[in-house]
Amino acid sequence: EHFTLNFTITNLMFTRDLETPSSAKFRSTERIMRHYIDPLLQRSSIGPYFSGCKVTGFRSGQHRDDTGVDAICSYQDSASLARFDREQLYQELSTMTEGVTKLGHYSLDQNSLYVNG
Repeated sequence: EHFTLNFTITNLMFTRDLETPSSAKFRSTERIMRHYIDPLLQRSSIGPYFSGCKVTGFRSGQHRDDTGVDAICSYQDSASLARFDREQLYQELSTMTEGVTKLGHYSLDQNSLYVNG
């Protein structure tokens, strides 16, 4: 099963090479995002079923230094996972990112986190 995860980083300047999945900048930034996102999801309620995220794109944010991040994350649907609860996952991620403000050394737009089952 898959769900999308979207958020905006306010201290990562968007550049055109972030639009190109084959660019070195895209690949290195994607690795960094996975380094921060995957452990959060592993500690969440879907942790035992979580199998990873793939950044599908970066986009220009509202301000010059903003970069939007779009990812598709996967988990194994299981009888022991009652059901995917995107609201619960949103709350857990919000708490783990200090109210949607911090992801590692990145700052987040507090109103940008979106989890879609």
